[in-house]
Amino acid sequence: METLSDNELMRKVQKGNIDMMGLLYERYNRQLYRFLYNMTRQKELSEDLVQNVFIRMLKYNDGFKGHGEFRTWMYRVARNVVYDHFKRAGKTPAHTDVADYETRIEGDHASDMAMVKAEELRALEAAMTMLSIENRELLVLCRYQELKYSEIATILNITEGAVKVRIHRALSQLKDNYLRIDN
Repeated sequence: METLSDNELMRKVQKGNIDMMGLLYERYNRQLYRFLYNMTRQKELSEDLVQNVFIRMLKYNDGFKGHGEFRTWMYRVARNVVYDHFKRAGKTPAHTDVADYETRIEGDHASDMAMVKAEELRALEAAMTMLSIENRELLVLCRYQELKYSEIATILNITEGAVKVRIHRALSQLKDNYLRIDN
């Protein structure tokens, strides 16, 4: 059996074969979870938001025109879902659960290097939470989700040049935040 592309699967969903959404879910649920977790820092909420993204993609499947990559459209939908969530909650995605990082350290037997690395990770995450949601989103899409600048430009509906400038500024702000925390 030949493997269908994401765009072909989505076209089948649009024609009424909603079972194809299950294949897209299998391909992308982990990626979406990582994106949403990096935006919210909350495990259960991120799991719920993944479901909301797929429900919204199913409900508004006519929004997929098939001109670009499915993945780009999916991230645009995910972006809207997370923004809608925070708008309804009246919050910004700045929660960091330090316990998530403490579990990564191997108890009393942790080496000095592991402890240093865990502390650096905590400082980096704290610096990330100090960024605006827009800057955090850019860095998550670029660094964690490893999307190309052209894909990010499509998701955000801006030029690729603007993406480069904004990412440079976001990284600069992240560095400043990190140095403030580290001192």
